[in-house]
Amino acid sequence: MSTDDPVRARRARIARAADWGQRLGYTLFGIAVVVFVVGFVTGLTETHARLVVTCLIVGSVALAPAIVAGYAVRAADRADRDHTW
Repeated sequence: MSTDDPVRARRARIARAADWGQRLGYTLFGIAVVVFVVGFVTGLTETHARLVVTCLIVGSVALAPAIVAGYAVRAADRADRDHTW
């Protein structure tokens, strides 16, 4: 893919940001699960609950737009590839 085209360069930047957002979101979801399990085994405290809820909220805020942007980039790439100029 040539980065001389400004549209493709911007699309590549969006794809990198979407990948980063997905990694962050899924990592925060994983942390929330681990903290919940640890809290469940050792006795769930208010700190555990707050950390789980915070990870889920921040993870959702990061993950939702990242998933949409990732699908949009892939759809745009597919449309460019399938379209005969």
